[in-house]
Amino acid sequence: MRALRTPDDRFAHLPDFPYPPRYVEVDDGDGDGGRLRVHHIDEGPAGGPVVLLMHGEPTWAYLYRHMVEPLVAAGCRVVVPDLVGFGRSDKPTEVADHTYARHVEWMRQALLDRLGLDGVTLVGQDWGGLIGLRLLAENPARFAAAVAANTFLPTGDHRAPDAFFAWQRFARETADFPTGRIVAGGSAVPLSDAEVAAYDAPFPDRSYQAGPRAMPQLVPTTPDDPAADANRRAWAVLASWEKPFVTAFSDGDPITRGGDRVFQKLVPGARGREHATIVGGAHFLQQDRPVELAAVVVDVVRSLG
Repeated sequence: MRALRTPDDRFAHLPDFPYPPRYVEVDDGDGDGGRLRVHHIDEGPAGGPVVLLMHGEPTWAYLYRHMVEPLVAAGCRVVVPDLVGFGRSDKPTEVADHTYARHVEWMRQALLDRLGLDGVTLVGQDWGGLIGLRLLAENPARFAAAVAANTFLPTGDHRAPDAFFAWQRFARETADFPTGRIVAGGSAVPLSDAEVAAYDAPFPDRSYQAGPRAMPQLVPTTPDDPAADANRRAWAVLASWEKPFVTAFSDGDPITRGGDRVFQKLVPGARGREHATIVGGAHFLQQDRPVELAAVVVDVVRSLG
């Protein structure tokens, strides 16, 4: 598997992002002994309760920059990985290199095997939920709680919105994939030019963008999708999940709207919980309302005792 590594100088002087890079390596899964380097932030007390913040498409750990300090101040150890193909993590160059199963396995190796995370409170948004909830369902003993934020776990048994199929076509066919402008378009609060540049930073040119272009195609939209059965198995675990499960969806995301009610209905650990609707946030609610989302997470962690 051929992979590119974004030059470090692309990440110099990013606004509001003082966190030193940390790395682990994982097997690339191609059967040739290849390795991929996975970047993560790791801040806060080593013995504190672990909060795992997982980003989605087409962002990276930078999305959570304004949530790290409030969580650290609450005593949490905060781990924020970059998915393979995103941020400072290595970037396989072929769209076909990216599969749902590989992304789950890459994160399992990085977070559970290499970092040894345990007692984890998962926070997953967009693909951070699609991957994070699979990790939780396949390794339930390693997780203490979950916060689902503008995400879902599709099996392809229900038709996706037409807007999603338009997004798939755009990611597949457009000559220009302007990451920063895409994030700006999915945010309610305007981004500065420097923030747009920070979201563009991982991708010096089109050759680095196989991951962002691949991910929309990997969302199960038909019952026979390659990932559909694995997601059904994950739902079977979630259907018996008694640990805390809280939804924190924004009030302005047309893509995932209503997904919070599905989790609240089907996951036992969601029943009787105080769920949040975060006002004034769009799809990237960490960008729009980071303090409010961090407060929800802190409440969940404190409920664990």
